[in-house]
Amino acid sequence: MEYGRAGGGIEALAMAKLIYITEDDDNIRELLRCTLESYGYRVQCFDGAAGMFDAIRGELPDLILLDIMMPGMDGMEALRILKNDQRTGPVPVIMLTAKSGEVDKVTGLDLGADDYITKPFGLLELTARVRAALRRNPSGGGKGENILTAADITLNVDSHEVFRDGTPLELTLKEFELLKLLILNSNRVVPRENLLGEIWGYDYMGETRTLDMHIKTLRAKLGDDADNPRYIKTVRSVGDKFIAKT
Repeated sequence: MEYGRAGGGIEALAMAKLIYITEDDDNIRELLRCTLESYGYRVQCFDGAAGMFDAIRGELPDLILLDIMMPGMDGMEALRILKNDQRTGPVPVIMLTAKSGEVDKVTGLDLGADDYITKPFGLLELTARVRAALRRNPSGGGKGENILTAADITLNVDSHEVFRDGTPLELTLKEFELLKLLILNSNRVVPRENLLGEIWGYDYMGETRTLDMHIKTLRAKLGDDADNPRYIKTVRSVGDKFIAKT
């Protein structure tokens, strides 16, 4: 997902379903991303299975759109791995392919795919199939709509509880909201103006030292090191990002 859909606010982002798109065609991938984001979904895109599996280690999606014909590991092998893993097995997968043969569809469905869409497809049909798959499995990978996980950090949106490797952390409200926003955009730099706007309000005119102080205290509570960050990395004059990989 590219950060910048300002109108939704933090709570809307927290409730949005996360969809991974794994598709090697740049044009199709961007079209799918724009379409699904316009429906309010959070989206992360990958041009191959390797990037998708890296991201899954940080955050489990609610649904995966998976192309079959990809360089390197193809979609069938990626599907086999997903469905044979206890953690990712429950995540619904919709296969995307240019192949219309019945054998390919049966193979994918037998491996555990939830649906199968042949290119070219209509965007209305695609989004309808996405909604249907999410209705059949509303909890996605079983993480719960209001539980965010990244690296060894677990954040409960409803109870405002945060755990690091199972150990509870005491955060202020602003620290909690800041961590939540960074986790929602894991592995992507969130611009400083967006952090200030979302956490302190879009009309906030204070100095960025307020943000700097909260990042500093949040790092301390996470046991993080600014010089060798494990969780929060600051990109000078740009913004901050949460590192989902451990």
